[in-house]
Amino acid sequence: MRIQDDQLKRFILDAGLITKADIVAAEKIAKEEDRTLSEALIAHGHMTEDDMRRVESYVLGIPFVSLKDMKIDFEILTLIPEPVARTHNIIAYRKSNDTLEVAMLDTADLPAIDFIKKKVGLKIQPRLTDTDSMRGALRQYQKTLKDEFGDLIMKDAAELKVLTESGEEISEKDLKQMAEDLPVVRIVDTLLRHAIIQGASDIHIEPMEEEVLVRYRIDGILNDAMKLPKIAAGSIVARLKVLSNLKLDQKRLPQDGRFKMEMDGQKVAFRVSMLPVFFGEKVVMRLLRENRSGFSLEGIGFHGSTLDRIHRATRATTGIILVTGPTGSGKSTSLYTILDLLNTPEVNISTIEDPIEYQMPRVNQSQVKPDIGFTFAAGLRSLMRQDPDVIMVGEIRDAETASLAINAALTGHLVLATIHTNSAAGTVARLIDMGAEAFLMVSTLRVAIGQRLVRKLADDKLPYTLTKAERDELGEKVDLDLVLKTLRDEGIVKKDATWNDIPFYHPKEKGETEDGYKGRMGIHEVLEMSPTIKDMVMSDKTGDELQIQAQKEGMLTMIEDGIFKAAQGRTSIEEVLRVINE
Repeated sequence: MRIQDDQLKRFILDAGLITKADIVAAEKIAKEEDRTLSEALIAHGHMTEDDMRRVESYVLGIPFVSLKDMKIDFEILTLIPEPVARTHNIIAYRKSNDTLEVAMLDTADLPAIDFIKKKVGLKIQPRLTDTDSMRGALRQYQKTLKDEFGDLIMKDAAELKVLTESGEEISEKDLKQMAEDLPVVRIVDTLLRHAIIQGASDIHIEPMEEEVLVRYRIDGILNDAMKLPKIAAGSIVARLKVLSNLKLDQKRLPQDGRFKMEMDGQKVAFRVSMLPVFFGEKVVMRLLRENRSGFSLEGIGFHGSTLDRIHRATRATTGIILVTGPTGSGKSTSLYTILDLLNTPEVNISTIEDPIEYQMPRVNQSQVKPDIGFTFAAGLRSLMRQDPDVIMVGEIRDAETASLAINAALTGHLVLATIHTNSAAGTVARLIDMGAEAFLMVSTLRVAIGQRLVRKLADDKLPYTLTKAERDELGEKVDLDLVLKTLRDEGIVKKDATWNDIPFYHPKEKGETEDGYKGRMGIHEVLEMSPTIKDMVMSDKTGDELQIQAQKEGMLTMIEDGIFKAAQGRTSIEEVLRVINE
């Protein structure tokens, strides 16, 4: 149920919250902008969102609850999975025998209420709350592993028995028994589940001289999560080997495996790498969230001219689209998003990947297996006989794969691939180094997309304006005039705005999040093969010269795209410079 404009107007006037003149002005704006009266009042600063919620609470008779400084029982809080709580701004805070009370910012969000009702099997009583209460409650999901599970893990670790203290080799049978013991099962399950809750991309389990260090990579930054007794190392590694179907008694050679688990309806695949180190075996697991869909190019950070260039390339039925950047820069996500756009009933799409990170319906995905000769090159050669319209190659690593990809594009296919270089312009030089013929490459390459991932600012960021000295210093690395022009052209700022009018933001540490950041997004540069750039490639010009020409033709560099997004308040300048200078 939502408050009607007439109800809202009567209550506000009766309560004397706003003058009649302001109400009349807001009604005019609401009509012109096709908004509700409440939206117009909020948008033009007459009332805050929290003021409006309190009015709605009174008019509609929905109880208002403040969660500030309320310590919510973790078992009740986690009745609603964190992703659902954050997406719908809904918090479970009190439970009786058959009733669950939930605090919301929008009690008209009926799909969220129905979802929670089906999940917990209880009667749901919605309550309105304010933004600060919601932020504080959501922070309670973000406990450290030690705070949340420390006692449990240490108790379980203490229960682990040392099967031998003489240094003798433990038999495979004994190792398997260790892996099945209840304490180690609970420890490993807890470590994995907490990594999923925290949104980690990688888990590192590192044996030290006297302890085992567990670290999570969250938003691209490694964080210490937990220290375990040294006694737990062998059992944890054995448990992960059992899950990954690896050899338990092989400790002197690296091993790679994979397993899956499901949590709150989310399927996650763990890609496992084990490496012998001085104090035992180090384990690194990459978390791959499967069946991810709903990505859009705009949603992952493309905009304006960069977006237009990619759309032009995807409308072509032949050619190559290359995505470049270091490991962990989001290349696969960009490729899958483009594939999602191309994935229509009349198109046959085949991929050759290492590994298959996301499973996509109607796409024929193959996993390379170099140990049996099924390499990217061999797979690509086979795919050509499968009558594909679109081919995705996980990575161009060698001359043979590069040659086959170019030939595939020449023979009527659209090819998507990744390649390791530092910039979009550097892809051309890299392909030529691999032996690609320049005249064939300029005939096939549509766009080269360079990218990095930057952390997004949390909502409680701190505004500031660049001083002239800061602008001058930044201007040595960035074409600030081009960035400002792009901001104006895309309607982000007013046509007459200057840098003095545009706020930037610092992260607020120890606020909504520990470091002031939450989530990541891409910053990009998209080099399109214009006639001039094609001529330069044929004339054997360097990557730097190609970059200069691309910038003359309007290409935003990655750092400029980062400053553009910092000016939108989505990230910080220091974060952009950190990523670009790495």
